[in-house]
Amino acid sequence: MASATATAKPESRSDRRRWLPGSRLGRLIIALNLIGLAVLIAGALVLNEFRRGLIEARTESLRTQGELIAKVIVIGATQGSPEPSMDAERAAELLQALFIPTAQRVRLFDREGRLVSDSYLVADRVDQRALPPARKRDQLRLQLPASPPQARAKIEAEARQALAQEVAQALSGQRVAKVRKAVTGEQVVSVSLPIQNVKAVLGVLTLEAGDVDKIIAAQRRALMPFILVAVATTILTSLLLSAMIAQPVLRLARAADRVRLSRARAISLPDLAKRDDELGDLTRALESMTDALSTRIDAIERFAADVAHEIRNPLTSIRSAIDTLPLVKEDKGRERLLAILQQDVNRLDRLVTDISNASRLDAELSREPPRAFDLVRLLQDIAGLYNASGRPGDAEVVFVDAGAHEPLLVSGREGPIGQVFRNLIDNARSFSPPGGKVCVRIGRMGRRVRAFIDDDGPGMPPENLETVFERFYTSRPKGTAFGNNSGLGLSIARQIVEAHDGRIWAENREDALGRVIGARFGVEFPEVRA
Repeated sequence: MASATATAKPESRSDRRRWLPGSRLGRLIIALNLIGLAVLIAGALVLNEFRRGLIEARTESLRTQGELIAKVIVIGATQGSPEPSMDAERAAELLQALFIPTAQRVRLFDREGRLVSDSYLVADRVDQRALPPARKRDQLRLQLPASPPQARAKIEAEARQALAQEVAQALSGQRVAKVRKAVTGEQVVSVSLPIQNVKAVLGVLTLEAGDVDKIIAAQRRALMPFILVAVATTILTSLLLSAMIAQPVLRLARAADRVRLSRARAISLPDLAKRDDELGDLTRALESMTDALSTRIDAIERFAADVAHEIRNPLTSIRSAIDTLPLVKEDKGRERLLAILQQDVNRLDRLVTDISNASRLDAELSREPPRAFDLVRLLQDIAGLYNASGRPGDAEVVFVDAGAHEPLLVSGREGPIGQVFRNLIDNARSFSPPGGKVCVRIGRMGRRVRAFIDDDGPGMPPENLETVFERFYTSRPKGTAFGNNSGLGLSIARQIVEAHDGRIWAENREDALGRVIGARFGVEFPEVRA
């Protein structure tokens, strides 16, 4: 039995304001996935900036060093005027006298682009490389050369061509700085400067630094800890996300399977329901949903049992009358039995119709979307239809103070709500004496709209004010024809009203002396502001 006191729904934890926008679980997923990525990106940025800065610093150093060497050569190895020339032997001696670091290579070209001096050759530089570990003879046969002769020849040709282009560009009077490949295949930072006496280009000085790759390789090795930390962090966060999301979702799926296979009536996962995130909201929603479904299943089972009981009564009466009919020889007795059969058939038809309407009620309520409508206009129309189609002796339906109220808007489905008031008016007319009145009144109380249906009948026993809303309950005064009511009208009315967040109740009307002068049914809905 529904209580007259409206209960508010508890506020969901996900509706609370949080210190950052978005969901907590979403922020957690983003943060955990970004940790490993941020570590890797930070390491890569550090490496890229270092490589760029290293190349720029090495280029500037080579340019400064080349300008100094070029000035020395111009001063000590050029002669002639007005057409100066460079003394190749003197320039080579000066170049040999200057200190050239082992990580750098300096080459001098004349104005024709021919090599005059090479610091590698002048210093008798010998390339040293570590030999690979000793292998057995059969392993040596299977070992392939690291670089085929054709590939090496191609690399050397491309390196010489790049150097020739750089020298030719410098002979035109330009200063050239670029990163290119040497004949060994490694990248070098190269600076080519024209040796000029006034404006005459006498040769080209090229300086190369081949230690950039070694420094970058060392930096990449230094980046390995960052990568390992990033990988480990990603694995750890993945395992954490799996434990926090995947496993709980799997538990929810298994719990739903148990409910589907009828091994449980509700999902119950208290540890997940306590979580303050979307999974906790989902668990609580599933628990509420399965509880509602379980309650609905119980109600359907009780409804089916009540239906079977109510249908059995007229069927039993019909069977008894049919069995007795052949034994009755008098016409008066046969007419009485036929009247009983007709009454039971009508009662059975009324039961089946009302049971069908009650069973379709949930589907009808969910099929039509709610909208705002004027309850005053609806009640005026219903009262007018009753008076227009009434028969002599039926109670008159009066809409009190019709037109005096402003529109009172409620949100819902107009058809089912109209059925509520038709059921109440039919019930009130059935109890009203011939020539009586059924008064329909409506008004506002706070933010609620209330409507009342009053009759002039005998009223109701106080202990039955709540029982009248139960299914198949009927309580009629003596002398009323039995079987004219199925006992489902008020039950259907309560179901519709509660589906619209409303309230319905019954009470007796009393005069100044405290005597019962009729019954009153009240209906209340939340008001919708226009």
